Amino acid sequence: MHCTRCEGTGFLNLHQVGQHALSLFVDSGDPQIILRWIDANTDHDVTVCDCCGDGEQWYGEPGQHDSNNPHDPMGCR
Repeated sequence: MHCTRCEGTGFLNLHQVGQHALSLFVDSGDPQIILRWIDANTDHDVTVCDCCGDGEQWYGEPGQHDSNNPHDPMGCR
């Protein structure tokens, strides 16, 4: 199920990511691009979504909810 809080991206405040990294992420869908950007930059509030993840890691696939995963909270589905 698609996470509505992060609009399926797996990240919150994604609008703060630099344009180059954001373009690479959109083109590839690889969340590691944004995770590397987060590690390399300090003046932002970009995090792993706290609805489909815990703010640091996802419960399953980024931006998705898994009804079979007991760690994935029901509140955002």
